[in-house]
Amino acid sequence: MNLPSWLLPALVPLAAAWVRHHERRICRLGLPLSDEELRDAREMGVANPEKIRLMQVARIPFFNGRAISALAAIFPAISTHTGGLCLRYGIYIRSEFWRDRQMVAHECVHTGQYERCGGIRNFLNAYFTGCIAVGYPAAPMEQEAIDRSAKIPRDRD
Repeated sequence: MNLPSWLLPALVPLAAAWVRHHERRICRLGLPLSDEELRDAREMGVANPEKIRLMQVARIPFFNGRAISALAAIFPAISTHTGGLCLRYGIYIRSEFWRDRQMVAHECVHTGQYERCGGIRNFLNAYFTGCIAVGYPAAPMEQEAIDRSAKIPRDRD
């Protein structure tokens, strides 16, 4: 889908507010990583894995509001059916994937990307720009998460 050049800079601050809201919720109510998941997170490039919290959900919360919903139209891979969603240090994991090492590791790669980008807005801008340029899942940041997490077994604790 073609995105008007003005739309991404307009949507990133709205998406960042949504991310911050959900990150705070997960970090307040979620569970810390297990010892094994902490080791995996470090291997995935997370500088501060002790900050990560996981929250099990039946469905990934969906973007709300017209402007944010435009992102869902552009990025159909981000939906209520997504297995996991990284919101910096807060990670939603759908029940079917709860404690799946490879799923958690994949989302931890994104946490490391947030850290390397220097924050939520910078991450979102880079991630969305990559998805717009080459599509999901071929975008560089998504490919990094796919490739790095593929080295982790998909077994469950």
